[in-house]
Amino acid sequence: MPIRPILPGSLRPPFRRALCALIIALPGAVALAQTRNPAPALQNPAAIVTQVETLLKDRAASYPGTATITADTPRITNQAACSQLDAFLAGSGGLQPRTSVGVRCLAPQPWTLYVQASVQIIGHYFVASHTLNRGTVIGQDDLDTREGDLLRLRRVISDPAHVVGWITTRRIRSGGPIEGNALRDPNSIARGQQVRTVARGAGFVVSGEGQAMGSGSPGAQIQVRTPNGQIITGTVLDAHTVQVMM
Repeated sequence: MPIRPILPGSLRPPFRRALCALIIALPGAVALAQTRNPAPALQNPAAIVTQVETLLKDRAASYPGTATITADTPRITNQAACSQLDAFLAGSGGLQPRTSVGVRCLAPQPWTLYVQASVQIIGHYFVASHTLNRGTVIGQDDLDTREGDLLRLRRVISDPAHVVGWITTRRIRSGGPIEGNALRDPNSIARGQQVRTVARGAGFVVSGEGQAMGSGSPGAQIQVRTPNGQIITGTVLDAHTVQVMM
């Protein structure tokens, strides 16, 4: 049997008046409930962008160049307004051309979201002024400079202290960028090099010679083959000496 809707006109007058009064009062009751339990204010996305850009500017300050940073506007869904924001680098923590930054609310209601940002650092880096052969000790005349985005040219060197006086480990063509993996510290030891060994013990020092079986900068551990074929391990002191602790 079909159910027929009850229409106000079909009701007796007392019931009709009660139903009309209920319909009239309902919007006011809803508004009153909303007033007593207002929805929490949402977080202002501009404040999040400010936190992200401030963090990235601080990190970019350690680079020898001019930084340009643009943070995407985050999408706010249910993140309540925050009185204490904290930004942090996501992932490995290093700057990338496209960097993800986390922003968390510490109070009053905790939440975390992630914002994408574009980072560009324009600075000068070194290139070879002419072809440099392997084993060249680099001088100032061997260098020219170019300008580019140092985040996209991650292996190039922009600090002269890490170029001048260093030794090339491979051939670098004229105009080619000077990269960190193409140089070695002038105080380092190269594989196959003849070195002096110094063995220190309680109250004695013994010197000897050997051939380096690996490469290493000062402080690195390498192995050395002695003239009698023995393999010993020591610490690189300088470009000619390996210290062996007894």
